[in-house]
Amino acid sequence: MLSVENLSAGYGGADVLKEITFGLKAGESLTIVGPNGCGKTTLLKALAGVLPFRGEVRIGGASIRALGPREIARQVAMLGQMAGIYFSYTVYDTVMMGRYPHRSGGWMGLPSKEDKAAVLHCLDSVGLREEKDREITRLSGGQLQRVFLARTLAQQPKILLLDEPSNHLDLKYQAELIDYLKRWVGEEGGAVVGIFHDLSLAIRLSERMLVLQDGRLRALGAADEMVRGGILEEVYEMDVAAFMRESLRLWG
Repeated sequence: MLSVENLSAGYGGADVLKEITFGLKAGESLTIVGPNGCGKTTLLKALAGVLPFRGEVRIGGASIRALGPREIARQVAMLGQMAGIYFSYTVYDTVMMGRYPHRSGGWMGLPSKEDKAAVLHCLDSVGLREEKDREITRLSGGQLQRVFLARTLAQQPKILLLDEPSNHLDLKYQAELIDYLKRWVGEEGGAVVGIFHDLSLAIRLSERMLVLQDGRLRALGAADEMVRGGILEEVYEMDVAAFMRESLRLWG
């Protein structure tokens, strides 16, 4: 479903990522981990087609360079880190924005019955249907993050790119988010590439893990192998497993 070959990308002529290669099949999820500044978000932006890159990114066998913006949006949806809110759209209207790749006339086209049904389904999925008429400026951070997730899902993509999707969510919704993503991958046959600083969430979501260090692919494989093989200790420069065990011990 997703093929990445020798991808290099960065800003201002300087590469942040250097020659990254990996693949992802339908029905799989992959978590990207690594210390701050290693290129995790840069990688997602390149995969979403919003950042120039060298190398090749293919979706379903087609080069992303050969796809127009609307076609990319039908294939790939990205939920980035939450930024400031400047407009008082309702929850419903915000999620409806995610339907633009499918609407006749794009942004200006009127929503169809299918569009409306898809929006309500996504709101049900994140537990916010009862809030659909509220202005998003009146929501908590956790509610707002769930609205943006629903908007992302409304694109009905084949590939979800998630940059710290659990930010601003309390423990209950973090757990529900991971469970939902696992169901989505299994039932919809999609694929997820997610960035998580919380390694426990990363392991819970995905059986595969990609480890970045200084812009390069340090390791790629089964998550349990990454956790037990000493790679994370080298990358994070600390005994990650010991820290996690100590944290668990504090719960008694």
